[in-house]
Amino acid sequence: MDATFPIFSTAFLLFFILDPLGNVPLLLSILKNIDKEKHSKIIIREMLIGLLILIIFLFFGEQFLSLFHLQTQAITIAGGIIFFVISLKMIFPSADGGDLFVMKKGDEPLIVPIAVPMIAGPAALATLLVLAKTNAEHSGALFLSLLLAWTMSAVVLLCSPYLYKLLKEKGLTALERLMGMLLLIMSVQMFIDGIRSLLPTLV
Repeated sequence: MDATFPIFSTAFLLFFILDPLGNVPLLLSILKNIDKEKHSKIIIREMLIGLLILIIFLFFGEQFLSLFHLQTQAITIAGGIIFFVISLKMIFPSADGGDLFVMKKGDEPLIVPIAVPMIAGPAALATLLVLAKTNAEHSGALFLSLLLAWTMSAVVLLCSPYLYKLLKEKGLTALERLMGMLLLIMSVQMFIDGIRSLLPTLV
């Protein structure tokens, strides 16, 4: 990687992984039985909890991976595969999303399912583990990228009622699939980079 860390492109990568646009319909479904006056408070609280979990994985993910003696090339290739699978799910979503996490009248979500897994889900945590391992010398810049991605995601989720009214379900689906295509391209490039760096070690 270059001496200067690509903060903005990494932030957009993390934004794609967090997928706030794809989570808008699910978030509205979760909150539909809760007073609208409480929506912003709940979203901000859950976003902060999710950010805390993401930061923990960002700064202590390398120690976690060292327990399993994982090499950088293996992490890079695995990350490419993870991104590839995520992008396919974004482009070709399953039809069984449903109202799995709808809250009952009077209940409020706490940690699950908004903070985890909607914000700090397996995909986001795995992505941070990969980035922290492959960019250990740029932890500060990576932290800024995470904050930027989280801030953009928070704005999207806070504006979710307005986005849904503006774009409708078809518009949100189209945007999510566009993000999936961009992530697909990034995943292939990451896989190529991992293979390219691995080949000299096999000679």
